[in-house]
Amino acid sequence: MSAPGSFGALLAYAKPHRKVLAASLGITLLASASGLIQPKFAQEILGRLALGTSVAGPILILAILLVAGALLTGLNAWLQQRTSERVVRQVRRDLVFRLIRLRVPELDQRPPGDLIARVTSDSTLLKSAATEGLIMSVNGVLTFIGAIVMMATLHLGLLAITFVVLLLVGVVMTIVLPRIKAAVARAQDSVGVIGAMLDRTLGATRTVKANGAEARETAAAQEAVEDAYQAGLVGARYSAIVSMVGGASIQTAFLVVLGVGGVFVANGSMAVSELIAFLLYVFFLASPIASLVTGTSMLQQGLGAVGRIGEVAGMPIEEDVEAPGVPLVAGPPPAIELRGVEFAYPGRAPALNGISFSIPGGTQTALVGLSGAGKTTLFSLLQRFYEPSAGTVLIGGVDISTLSRAEVRRRIAYVEQDAPAMAGTIRANLLYSAPEASADQIAEALRVTRLDGLITRLADGLDTPVGPRGVTLSGGERQRLAIARALLRRPQVLLLDEATAQLDARNEQALSEVVTGLAAHCTVVLIAHRLSTVIEADQIVVLEHGNVRAVGTHRSLVDDDELYRELAATQLLAAE
Repeated sequence: MSAPGSFGALLAYAKPHRKVLAASLGITLLASASGLIQPKFAQEILGRLALGTSVAGPILILAILLVAGALLTGLNAWLQQRTSERVVRQVRRDLVFRLIRLRVPELDQRPPGDLIARVTSDSTLLKSAATEGLIMSVNGVLTFIGAIVMMATLHLGLLAITFVVLLLVGVVMTIVLPRIKAAVARAQDSVGVIGAMLDRTLGATRTVKANGAEARETAAAQEAVEDAYQAGLVGARYSAIVSMVGGASIQTAFLVVLGVGGVFVANGSMAVSELIAFLLYVFFLASPIASLVTGTSMLQQGLGAVGRIGEVAGMPIEEDVEAPGVPLVAGPPPAIELRGVEFAYPGRAPALNGISFSIPGGTQTALVGLSGAGKTTLFSLLQRFYEPSAGTVLIGGVDISTLSRAEVRRRIAYVEQDAPAMAGTIRANLLYSAPEASADQIAEALRVTRLDGLITRLADGLDTPVGPRGVTLSGGERQRLAIARALLRRPQVLLLDEATAQLDARNEQALSEVVTGLAAHCTVVLIAHRLSTVIEADQIVVLEHGNVRAVGTHRSLVDDDELYRELAATQLLAAE
């Protein structure tokens, strides 16, 4: 496998389109060949004029060559553009596939904006490099060689002079092109930083505005914009140097050939028609040199982008998240068991220290404790967002590490603490976890979560847009929408992470009663800081610093555990 950022990696993107690219290269060479032989016909026309013979034949052939060259050039441009779009389409498909399946630890370490930039701007740079850049480079080399051969048939001395002048172009390109690649890579990194900063700012718009931080966020983003600008300038500077040297070399070669060739014509060692034909070939060299310069510049820019795109290909993904077609077998709610489970986030102290406890099936179990005790980490392990460094997690007596992630997650419904809403309509959000849910099932979920009144008041009902991140809904409405979405999933296990934190007392009580009733159909595990929501839980697990401190009911823990008694007392629940 080619290393990210290597020429082999770039060729891998072009390989699926090799037949079309070969055809495009063939057309390009034909167009170049038509231009390559035109000076010979110009020489023939001049020779016939000097002799006073007819020039109709050569002029007709020359006109045909000009028209054919133009048509071939147009056809080739369309082929290359179409192939370029196909290349970038496949690259973006692959990137989207991998990014959506990236493992949670990988996503925790990388700004979303930078990952998005790889799908947008980096893939655009790759688009031209993998098609036009390759073809222009190959065509430039082959046409250059063809022109040199044709010039050799006219005058070896003038060819030697021309070759010495053009050697400067090769030296400059060897030095400059790697710097273009580095500059492009730096510019794309800066673009990724811009995306990451905007994602952070726009994702917390209210926080930014409430704290008057617009100027600070703008300054930070503009610093990244400036970095991208400076890197772009470096790349532009080197590209300009290559173009300047390429153009100057052609002009220099023309003037030198004109001067020396004029001497040869004057002393009779060379015909005027031969000198004119040779000068036309010198001008013709401008085309392959330009193709070579432009093509290699595109390749260097593409290589910079390929390196960043290749990094995504090296990131670990969840390869087992495609839902199986076989429906879940109905049965009693499964028990959950943790045996000596350990876990630590990278660079941090252990979050869980060999914890063990059981949750009977069809019961309601609450996880309580101070912040950082390991409650949310447990939920992440249950859904295989993370893998424990030691120990075993079992659902229904089966080690979940032996099941695919899709199999584990389709048994579980999860209501996050932040209760996100997806951009779209209320209906789309409800059906997100259960696309096949019926109208009656939706109505029941709305009734249970007390969202039916809200839907009735809305002019568009279920088809009302919720806005980006659900901004048109209140925090409580978003939370109830997330709970309704979870209920429609009809899970075997229901995980509620502070699911009633943003609800008023009335709705909290109503939902607590619903959750209690759900325990008859699924195993309910909830995280709660407000102990009023877990007083009636069948079991309460008290966590502290990643350890199980105590397990019991509300009443027994108030009597027997000092930390739980303190938590209950601060919430005026100790007497209960």
